[in-house]
Amino acid sequence: MMKFLEGPERMRLGRNVEARYYRFLKPAPASRPLRPAPQPSAVDTASSYALARLGLPVTRTPALPRPRWLGVAALGLATMALGAVAWRQARWRLRRLQQVGTVAQLWIYPVKFCKGMSVSATECIAMGLRSGQLRNGFWLVINKKGNMVIACQEPRLVLISLTCDGDSLTLSAAYTKDLQLPIKAVPTTNAVHKCRVHSLEIEGRDCGDAAAEWITSFLKTQPYRLVHFEPHMQPRRSHQLKDVFRPTEKISYPDTSPFLILSAASLADLNSRLEKKIKATNFRPNIAISGCHVYEEDTWDELLIGNVEMKKVMSCPRCVMTTVDPDTGVIDRKEPLETLKSYRLCDPSEKHIYKSSPLFGTYCLVEKIGTMRVGDPVYCIV
Repeated sequence: MMKFLEGPERMRLGRNVEARYYRFLKPAPASRPLRPAPQPSAVDTASSYALARLGLPVTRTPALPRPRWLGVAALGLATMALGAVAWRQARWRLRRLQQVGTVAQLWIYPVKFCKGMSVSATECIAMGLRSGQLRNGFWLVINKKGNMVIACQEPRLVLISLTCDGDSLTLSAAYTKDLQLPIKAVPTTNAVHKCRVHSLEIEGRDCGDAAAEWITSFLKTQPYRLVHFEPHMQPRRSHQLKDVFRPTEKISYPDTSPFLILSAASLADLNSRLEKKIKATNFRPNIAISGCHVYEEDTWDELLIGNVEMKKVMSCPRCVMTTVDPDTGVIDRKEPLETLKSYRLCDPSEKHIYKSSPLFGTYCLVEKIGTMRVGDPVYCIV
């Protein structure tokens, strides 16, 4: 009895017959066709896009056959990279910004212990503020032994200023003829000195006899020389001075950190306790902030200023340098230090960090470089 196939079975049989029929009719190829060159896969495209978003170089290489696991690994890398980009872009949606003040003033101190230069805007990079050719703490006055000269020894250092006009630097001070120095033409034949800043060695390129004679003539005590830190030189490490800093943090000639924040409210509170009022420049801050509460800067952990992200590391321990009048170059050796010691000492649990020094202002490091300007709002990231 013949059985008629219906439904799925009939369709399956038909496909089998058709496949056998075409196998017999199809002629064998004369030769094997060439395989087309492999094209970039979706994995390659995603990887290249992720690397480009992160600012990493994308190398184009001929596509080659690869094991399947390599493709999976590359896709995983691309996914992680894109996730990192997305996370960074979404940070501010996940965290709250609370305005705590406004940038009132910005200062760069090109020569350690010398006069600061007020600027309206500045770049904020890992090793300090930069305005044009001037960088914070990249010049240093040394004695013949290579030791830094500090304002406690030579208080008139605070009267010397270093400014930049076009391609030249200008050393100036009251009642003294200015000295111009070429900023980009310091001969490579000039000596590189081994210098010491707070017991740590660091190099500095000699700025020449003219600069040395100018500074020596102004201070009228002993021979001094001016040196410049060049980017290729080995920097100091903040961690070697205070272990609360990360081992990766680099500095040129500043004491411990190239970023010091001070609030106007805290300065006003200190002045209310002093007979003779002092200025913010007694404390040599880089960023002065107005509109916040007294000593509120002690509580800030992370800040956003302009497009710069900063993180507090520690409070700033103060020394006798604060008693040098920045306008006259006269050292008092008492105030405001004695008054600060009466109410701004650290908690006993932190004496291993600060010892007996009073605290005023905060040291920060940069988490994300960028620019800031006077008038920028200051946000605390909470």
